Amino acid sequence: MDVEPVVISGVGAVTGYGWGVDALWRGLLSHKSAARLHAGCGPAGSETGFAARVEEPVEPVPVDSTVERTGLFQRSMSAAVDEAVADARSRGFAPSGDRVGVIHAAILGDVAATRDHLLRAGVGGSRGFLRSLPSTTTSVAITPHDFHGPVMNVGAACASGSAGVLTGKAWLDAGLVDHVVVVAVDHSVSPENVGGMITLGAAVGDRDPLDACRPFQQGSRGFVFGEAAVAMVLSRANGGDGGYSRVRGGAMTYDAYHAVSIDPSHRQIRRCVREALATAGVTGRDVDWFHAHGPGTRQCDAAEIDVLERELESVPALFSVKQMVGHCQGASAALELVVSSMAYDRGSIPAPVPVAPGHPRLLPGPTPCAGGVTLKTAIGMGGHNAAVVLSGTGDR
Repeated sequence: MDVEPVVISGVGAVTGYGWGVDALWRGLLSHKSAARLHAGCGPAGSETGFAARVEEPVEPVPVDSTVERTGLFQRSMSAAVDEAVADARSRGFAPSGDRVGVIHAAILGDVAATRDHLLRAGVGGSRGFLRSLPSTTTSVAITPHDFHGPVMNVGAACASGSAGVLTGKAWLDAGLVDHVVVVAVDHSVSPENVGGMITLGAAVGDRDPLDACRPFQQGSRGFVFGEAAVAMVLSRANGGDGGYSRVRGGAMTYDAYHAVSIDPSHRQIRRCVREALATAGVTGRDVDWFHAHGPGTRQCDAAEIDVLERELESVPALFSVKQMVGHCQGASAALELVVSSMAYDRGSIPAPVPVAPGHPRLLPGPTPCAGGVTLKTAIGMGGHNAAVVLSGTGDR
């Protein structure tokens, strides 16, 4: 018996562009980065520099009176989940009750709450301690929806969002649930984190991201930090073409090479892509869009160009959105999967306009999208590789 495909049926997002997926989409098409100058984001960690931070909304966010939503991390997480669930329901899906699972994909929990708890003893009392736990933020976000399926956290560095989606698809394929909410949140812009990444040579804080971060282009120096809260609802298609995209398949591998650096042979990231394509029932020649991890670092550029030129026979269109939204760390892969899914729904790939000579397959800017197969890669520090294959819901 044929099994209905898994689709992304609802999306929600809070990013440096603002609250909601419409703000995200407008920002991506604006040709302006979401990054702004902030204290603690410069070369020494404590200096002023660029970052695409989540900020308080212009309009107050509605709060369920039965649940305490304290802190920006919690409010943005809850807002993303609320938006994704409402979006799925507006499209004819019905995530409710005992058979809705929740997966929180993350590297860190609420950094601000953890700092308060560890560095400012007594701030917030027991509530300050509880806010620092990822289980607390997940519970607060889902309680108003009355979901009772399995709930868990997954972490795979910057590939965490992809790990969450692939885990959710596995739950649906196994019949454990009828819907899965995947939520990824990262508000880790702090002097300690930014300064550490700048010292490693991966991040840049002293130049505008459209100049400093140039994935697959000459002169790229690395990434600018970003923050985001992103949610997706995964559902069975139920015989229709509703939803944003079809999750055709995917895979994950691990380099086991170095705590920071990518294995220069690229064996495992290439194997990850081959296995992802096989699970999706497609080959390299079938891929139309290559949405790369693309943080603009030398190692990642080299690895993904190797994937493109050796594993993708069609040499598909290449793009990355990190110079626009920033590198949102544990939420980056989820955010970029939402962007690729929305591209099918809105008929356009929101690729940034290149600012320097680059790879010949790099998209020249926003490009019409009428369907096709997307390969979304993610590369996490320490050797985490992930690849997810999407297509339009009308594609077969």
